[in-house]
Order: sequence, then structure tokens, then C-alpha cells
Amino acid sequence: MDLNTLLQVLDSTVRLGTPLLLMCLAGLFSERAGIVDIGLEGKALAAAFFSASIAYISGNVWLGLLAGIAASMVFSLIHGIASITFRGNQLISGVALNFLASGLTVLIAQDWFRQGGRTPSLGDVRFHELTLPFADALRPVPVIGPIYYDLISGHSILVYVAFLCVPVTWWVLYRTRFGLRLRAVGENPAAVDTAGISVVRLRFSAIVIAGLLCGLAGSYLSTGLQAGFVKEMTAGRGYIALAALIFAKWRPWYALSATMLFGLLQAVALRYQNIDLGGIIIPVQFMNALPYILTIVILAGFVGAATPPRAGGDPYVKER
Repeated sequence: MDLNTLLQVLDSTVRLGTPLLLMCLAGLFSERAGIVDIGLEGKALAAAFFSASIAYISGNVWLGLLAGIAASMVFSLIHGIASITFRGNQLISGVALNFLASGLTVLIAQDWFRQGGRTPSLGDVRFHELTLPFADALRPVPVIGPIYYDLISGHSILVYVAFLCVPVTWWVLYRTRFGLRLRAVGENPAAVDTAGISVVRLRFSAIVIAGLLCGLAGSYLSTGLQAGFVKEMTAGRGYIALAALIFAKWRPWYALSATMLFGLLQAVALRYQNIDLGGIIIPVQFMNALPYILTIVILAGFVGAATPPRAGGDPYVKER
């Protein structure tokens, strides 16, 4: 494999791994606060639809981004009300949101656009690739030039925002009072409550942040990675993000590595449809299934022990 081919594969890895990274960080905030969030898929799907729809209707991709984030946050608040306020089953609430988003997006898209549950093509009303400073000047430089020009430069702004979210997430969780309290809520909410800190407020803060990140992920899918919304365009990415979160053991920097691994598998599957290994042909169907196979392997527990926050999934009932 020559350098150009390698850079093309890695470039696709970054593009395909970006929505996974954002959803994985969303799940990290939520689960660190003790809220299991199966609804990442639904929130990103709702964000993808409303982002593309409003961008098309208004002709402004930034308004579309705001609409996508707002839609995701509404879904997050529904999950919060069901699982925090009313202490419902967090898994059932998340799955219900996924079903709601799956049906609602197609229903509204058909009512608004009459194109079989999809939005019209956005054309130029989308996030375009950015050329970073000195990219053109460094392009002729051997090795360094192609890496900077073809791999680091040339992505939409949401890709750079996603990568910036990793150190920001690490700093918030491990270097701020809010992060310390958030992690404590996921481990021992009773102790946090005893200290006079609102468990409910902290958990709602976590799911609002998760809604923001899922909104960015969904908006990127429909206005950055693609130019419009299509039915079920998240394609299980929310579940893959959850598997990556377990693989990353609920740590931000590990989340980056885990999601880029899944992105690499998707990039390889797209580029190499049929692989010949000494006369043995690996079919395209197997290549396309690679990310999902890895998800099953991770969820089956074959990657080593991963200990989730101890209070994850348990509604908190304040002692009288």
C-alpha cells in the first residue's frame, strides 16, 4: 500500500469516525452521571433530519445545525424526564426514543418533502471542507506535505470540533469541580446528595451535554458527510458508539482511539469490496459487516474487563 492509498483510507477513517466520536463522548457524559443512554441513535437521527430539513428550507446550514442540536436536546430531555424525574427504566426509555425517531423522521419528511422519507439534496447548503493554513504551501514537501494536506486539512469544521471535544471532555471531567461531581454521581449519588449537591441537576446537565454532542453528530451526518437526510441514515452508529464507549472504558482519550478503529473498519469495507487472500475471496458482505462484528465481540466481553460507573442505570431515590 503506497502513501497516497494509505492517506485516502485514513482520511475516510476520520470522516466516518467523527459521528461515532461525538456520540461516544455523548454517551460518556451521560453514563458517567449514571444514566445509561441507549437513545444515542435516536437523538442523532432526529438531529440529522431536522438539520438537513431546516438547512434546505432556510438556505442556511448554521440554522440547520442549531435545529439539529435543538431536536437532539428535546429527545435528551424526554429521556431525562422519563429516567430521572419519573425514575423509569433507562434502557426502555432509550429504546423508545430510537423507535420514535425512526418513525417520526420518515413521517415528517414524507409530509414536508414528498420524497419517500428523505430530504431534497442540499447542494451547496452544507458544511464544506476547510483548507488549513499553509496546506497549499506544504503540499509539495515529501511525506509531511501529503499528510498535512490530504489527512489533516480538508475536513469540515464539525470534524475539527469533534476532535477538539476530546481534550475538552477530559479537562471537564478530570480537572473541574463539575466533572468531579459528575463522576461522583455516577459512582455514589447518595454521597453527592449528602454533600448538599443536587443529583437531579447534575444528571440533567449530563444529558443536556449528551444532547448537544449527539446534535453535532447527526448534523454532521446530513450536512457534512452527506448532503441531505435519508431514512435510517445513522445505520446503527449509536449502538456502535456505545460499544466503543465500553471498549474505551469510559475514558475520553480511549474513546478517540476506539471510534477511529471503528471508522477504519468502515473505511476499509468501503474501499476494498472483495479481498483476495491467496485464493480465498472475502466477500463484500463480510467487509461491510466488520464494524458490527466488532461491536458484538466487544459487547460479548472479549476485550477484557470494563467496569462501568457503579450507579449506572439505577434511578436515585432520595432518602428521607
